[in-house]
Order: sequence, then C-alpha cells, then structure tokens
Amino acid sequence: MFNDHRIIAIIPARSGSKGLPDKNIRILNGKPLIAYSIVQAQEAGIFDEIFLSTDSQEYANIAVQYGANVPFLRSDKLATDTASTWDCVKEALDQYYTIGKKFDIFVLLQPTSPLRTSQDIVAAVETLMLRNADAVVSVSEADHSPLWYNVLPESKSLNGFLRQEALNKNRQELPTYYRINGAVYVVKTECFLRSQNIYDYNSFAYIMPRENSVDIDTMLDFSIAEYLLMQRDKMKIKQRKNKKYFIK
Repeated sequence: MFNDHRIIAIIPARSGSKGLPDKNIRILNGKPLIAYSIVQAQEAGIFDEIFLSTDSQEYANIAVQYGANVPFLRSDKLATDTASTWDCVKEALDQYYTIGKKFDIFVLLQPTSPLRTSQDIVAAVETLMLRNADAVVSVSEADHSPLWYNVLPESKSLNGFLRQEALNKNRQELPTYYRINGAVYVVKTECFLRSQNIYDYNSFAYIMPRENSVDIDTMLDFSIAEYLLMQRDKMKIKQRKNKKYFIK
C-alpha cells in the first residue's frame, strides 16, 4: 500500500525474441535482463505485488529467484510475438481478480529498460497521484530532432527532404522534442479497464534522463546498456570509498 493505493508492478517477458534470442534472460553485466526490473521494483518499496507476465516456466523460475511472483503463466493466445502488451496486462489483472486481488494502480515495467532507477518509478507514481492523472508515461529527450527526418523516394532525391522550419537553423534553435522511452507506465486500473487508452487528455509525461532511457532491441543497444551499467557500478564503488574516507 502506497498513499492508500494498492499497486502492482507488471513486468512483461515473453520467451524468445526474433532480434535477440532469449533477450529477456540474457546476462547483462552479471544478471539476467529481467532481474533489473524486479530489483528496481523491490527498491521502490511501493508495490503490493511484483508480477512477471511470461509464457515460460524457465523465465518464471528465474524471476522467482530474484523476488517476483508468478502465480500463473500467460495463456497460449498471448504467447506469440503478435500479442499486445496491453492484452497481457488485462489478462494479468483479470487473473489476479479471480484469486481475490484487486489493484488501484498498475505500473508496467518493460525489462528492456534496465537503466531506469527505483527513483524514476516512485517519481512517476507520485506524479500520477499529485496530478490526479489517469496515466503517466515516461519520456526522454529525443536524440535528434524529427525535423531532420523524412522518407526517401525511390530516386533517393533530397528535394524537399527538410521541412521549412529546419532549414537554415542551428540545432540549438530547434524546439525540444521528446519520445516515449518505454521504461515506466503508471496507469489507474479502473481507467485502463474502461477504455484501454492511456494517451488521453488526463495523461501526463514523466521526463527521464537520457542516460536512464536505453531501450534494448538490438545487440548494439545491449552493449551500450552494459557499458553504462558498468560505469554506474564504478561510480557507486567510488562513492562508497569516499563515504568511508570521510567517516574516518
């Protein structure tokens, strides 16, 4: 219970992956990828339940070792690569309801965002409560302005490629754009079950630092995430040493 709300963390982790085989349990800086989201949810200290949604008993066993609950596996119809994450969320909420557990809020934590922090999770939930929002979704500043993007015709001609507002402007003069980074989705259960539309007038953004916003889809993403996690670990070790020094 957090501020009189019952909250469940839902971590979706289908087995297999066409791009990166068994991505969700691939070892990243010493731990399976799904472990990061589980540990972050535990450290947030706001959840009544931490649930891994998976079709794999192997994934379930790993998740339980790190402290998640897996009282049931996904149905066969949601075990395919065409299954919607939101359909998996609804199934999870329905299954918990059948065993007598209801939640006011769910927080979707995709395992492909291992650099989010427990502070990001708590701040996003607090944003929902403070704004009395139906949903809060994490975003981060876009790496490049979309004004520099366009489709190419078959001829590869660049005629009209850049929009007028991007011509003759420095990068610093362009507006700041944000992208949905997939790390944290905080949603009121009642609102979700009513419409399953989390991007309406009463949804808001929680802005995350770009360094916390790596979304793993390819081996390059995986390598970048591993490097950043290693640097984060080194920083923690250095801070502990400095703290020990000053205590003396």
